[in-house]
Amino acid sequence: MGALALTAEVLRTPRSRLMPRISEVLAPLVPHLALAQLSGICTHSPASVTGPEELSAAITGAELARLGQEVTPGRPWQGEAVLGGRPRPAVAVAAAPAGSNGALLVLVRAAGVDGGGGRTQAPLPERALRVLQQLWELLTAHSHHRAVDAAPTHAAASRASASARARTIAELGGAHASALSAILAPLRSAALDDATARRNAAELAVTALLDLRGAAALDRELSEEPAATAFARLADTVRPLLRHSPVRLDLLAPVEGDRSVPADTAHTARAAVRSTVLAMLEQDGLSRLHVRWQFVENGLRAVVRDDGPGLLTADSLAVHRTADLIAALAGRLTVDAVPGWGTTVTVDLPRHAPEACSGTSTDPLVGLHPRELEVLDQLAHGRRNREIAHALHISESTVKFHVANILAKLDVASRGEAAALAHRAGLPTPPPTPLHAAS
Repeated sequence: MGALALTAEVLRTPRSRLMPRISEVLAPLVPHLALAQLSGICTHSPASVTGPEELSAAITGAELARLGQEVTPGRPWQGEAVLGGRPRPAVAVAAAPAGSNGALLVLVRAAGVDGGGGRTQAPLPERALRVLQQLWELLTAHSHHRAVDAAPTHAAASRASASARARTIAELGGAHASALSAILAPLRSAALDDATARRNAAELAVTALLDLRGAAALDRELSEEPAATAFARLADTVRPLLRHSPVRLDLLAPVEGDRSVPADTAHTARAAVRSTVLAMLEQDGLSRLHVRWQFVENGLRAVVRDDGPGLLTADSLAVHRTADLIAALAGRLTVDAVPGWGTTVTVDLPRHAPEACSGTSTDPLVGLHPRELEVLDQLAHGRRNREIAHALHISESTVKFHVANILAKLDVASRGEAAALAHRAGLPTPPPTPLHAAS
């Protein structure tokens, strides 16, 4: 089976079962014990592992990061790597779609036994490595596009998940750092007689503390990006829009370029600026566009200003769902149009999600399971049970079961009411592009 066919198998899978499904699909191609990913694209869970619990629980993000330093995007790697605390045979591929932090896929293979009693594993053939690389590049490109052009509900869920993970890391980091510091104090005490034991114990504790800090830094690196980098990616997407236009483009990057920005904030700010520029370019009499990012007291502000007729309204941006994306992150969109002088669009995004928004109680769809969300998405497209069953590869009776659950959970009386609620929450998602249409 080729990379396209394997990718199609995976893309039919709900996000909650994505990693196990990738493992199942790849098993005939690359037999493995566990599968792990380290992704700067997914802000929900940058490091994740699927496989036997004793192995999946032992593999750490720091180990994956160290292996990632040896893997070049586009060039499959195979050999021994420290995973789960000891050397294991593994295969790894990396991909880095333009404008992303990249993603690493690692397959932990079973160790064989050679004639001398040593543990080894035969190298994979070139064809298998090539298919594995192509599959991962297709999947990461798809994930990157979903992250950049996320529906409002996905953006809100991603922000909530990232915020919760950041709080957990901070709390655990503080607790562990305090514990290790307390251990180090008596071990370094001159009152202890066994200097060698004290020194060795202190070195081990210091190493553990550094590993802990490194893991926290790694997670921040994957879920955030420097403001200068985020703005440079914006510039790369906006400049081509004016390449053959007489309109002059002025770009002003944030002064504090090394300051970090949450990935969801950066994605939304870029999407808002891009859609605003597109809307402004549709006006007559335009000669100049000015784009600026700056940090304000509560977060990031993106400003787009033109010298057009000054007739642009917030409704002009509705086609790109800009306001919905901004609202999903508790942000604010302001359009100030002055006839004859031009329009200024200001987007304010909080650097951290407020508690009221980072919780899940405000999202009407939060109680739905992934499959129920997929069915609701189909309802929002106006499809009937038979069409939904065909699209999701399930039976009509299963569709009826999910629809009944959806109506009960959303506390609505009809499919039409459920579809209307879905539309208010940012559904339906755009229909997928057929694989045969891609080139």
